Amino acid sequence: MYILGISCFYHDSAVALIKDGQLVAAAMEERFSRKKHDNGFPKRAIEFCLNKAGIKGEDLEYAVFYEKPLVKFERILLTTLNTFPKSSDVWRDAMINWLKDKLWIKNIIQKEVGVRYDRVLFCDHHLSHAASAFFASPFREAAVLTIDGVGEWTTTTLGTAHSNWDGDPPGGKNEINLFQEERFPHSLGLLYSAFTAYLGFRVNNGEYKVMGMAPYGQPRYVDKVERLIHLNRNDGSFKLNMDYFSFHHSTQHTFNQRFVDLFGPPRPPESEFFTMMTNPERSAEKAAMDLNQHYADIAASIQLITEETLLAMVNYLHQKTGMNKLVMAGGVALNTKANYRLLSETPFDEIYIQPAAGDDGGALGAALWAYYIVLGKPRSWVMPHAYWGQEYSDAECRTFLDSKGVAYESYEDNDDKMLDIVADALTKKKVIGFFQGAFEWGPRALGNRSILADPRSEDMKEVVNTKIKFREPFRPFAPVILRDRAPEYFDYPGVEKHEAPRYMLMVSPIKSDKQDKIQAVCHMGTGRLQTIERETNPRYYGVIERFGQATGVPVVLNTSFNLRGEPIVSSPRDAFNTFSNSDIDMLVLGSLLVRKPA
Repeated sequence: MYILGISCFYHDSAVALIKDGQLVAAAMEERFSRKKHDNGFPKRAIEFCLNKAGIKGEDLEYAVFYEKPLVKFERILLTTLNTFPKSSDVWRDAMINWLKDKLWIKNIIQKEVGVRYDRVLFCDHHLSHAASAFFASPFREAAVLTIDGVGEWTTTTLGTAHSNWDGDPPGGKNEINLFQEERFPHSLGLLYSAFTAYLGFRVNNGEYKVMGMAPYGQPRYVDKVERLIHLNRNDGSFKLNMDYFSFHHSTQHTFNQRFVDLFGPPRPPESEFFTMMTNPERSAEKAAMDLNQHYADIAASIQLITEETLLAMVNYLHQKTGMNKLVMAGGVALNTKANYRLLSETPFDEIYIQPAAGDDGGALGAALWAYYIVLGKPRSWVMPHAYWGQEYSDAECRTFLDSKGVAYESYEDNDDKMLDIVADALTKKKVIGFFQGAFEWGPRALGNRSILADPRSEDMKEVVNTKIKFREPFRPFAPVILRDRAPEYFDYPGVEKHEAPRYMLMVSPIKSDKQDKIQAVCHMGTGRLQTIERETNPRYYGVIERFGQATGVPVVLNTSFNLRGEPIVSSPRDAFNTFSNSDIDMLVLGSLLVRKPA
């Protein structure tokens, strides 16, 4: 039985295909269209998923959309009416977009996919999030937290989930009970996004940049941020002070003049960010440095308030449910600094976050909801890894390189030799574009579409940021470490046993005696780590293992294989273009190796 989940028409369109409750393929549309955060109907991703399974649309049992469009349309209409005439632009855009596509999503799915009209289902947005986390997790039961910008009306849910596993006594069933919610316009995700825009970054794209900026500041403006949100610390409920926001009635602005009066002029987009901590050699530029420090302090303040709000919710959720496992989804669940505090400062002993925690993951959740809740099938699957995208054979990589007349070395019969060469190159400060297997599900590069470098020197961070990624120099890089060696480097109790580090979803303190050994991936004493075991990705593991044997440091710098503003590479062509247009020294395409001309 095949079920297709679809997420689109907001941001990060994506598709997931399951067979008998187990994931077969999943991908974001942007990986094929090469349009970052593509929100259009995911034709290419659908085609990929169906082709991977060897089926056609008419073979699907169901196609499931990740939210309920009519309920969402109701929210937009009522909100614009209540804020008219300030909302006239929202009204105009809503009429254009909804009357053109969004109200007719069932017809579009039936036409584009080929599934029967009566086999198109709709799942509530936050239920899709909840299902995406719980039914991919290893837990039999868990507390549930979903939190994002907004779905239909809901912005946050608290709940519980229980599952009936294959082989359990008869009579059990799968359940997700979301018993508490916050509703639009009161949204922690939209609060954070308002600060994202204020700090000069693009909403739904730059929130992680705010997280990267926050460690360079001090939370000096918590008292001001608290004017914007009232938190009930007893149960984690909250309300925004809408006097400071415009996202509920504007298509262009998330905050208003009162917000600016409170915090000062916004940071200009694309402006240079440097402080005494990032660039002490520029201390003579005192005015610019002081202003940047002001923005860093604001970033630190909203980050702290976000963490404290989540802590209140999660502590209440534990008190309410008595459970010791927690699953999380929604865009706010990608706040890796907050996630570590939730694990270390609440009674939950394990947290599972589905690697595509944002709206893209809603496609997976919608499909799993249909199979496990609507059809009531017993569970038999736990997500084993994040490699669900398109893969290319050595023959396909070879054909591409030959068509371009590119010289390469082939190690199809000697993979160990290639891994030796790559690890040795890393020890000599070479930067590697590492392309292999199926691309990753979710926003993180986890070893199949990664750029790898030596983590030991602070200089390497600047090299990769400025000469390869062409991105802001304050942004951190991730350390990938052999799972069984992680306790040596990270102050993260039981790190080798937890799932979240496998998907780069926790920022952990780096042990003080190890920070100088991995300077390029040490971000103010912390690292957004990825742990890796041989069984999950033997080639990736092999590089890190060899690098560790040669240097004594079983850690490699890992960042996504893309240039600034582009989606992560998907095909050999994408990889070669990125390699050619940057200072990457060596390109791995499966078992083929391309070197930059001397």
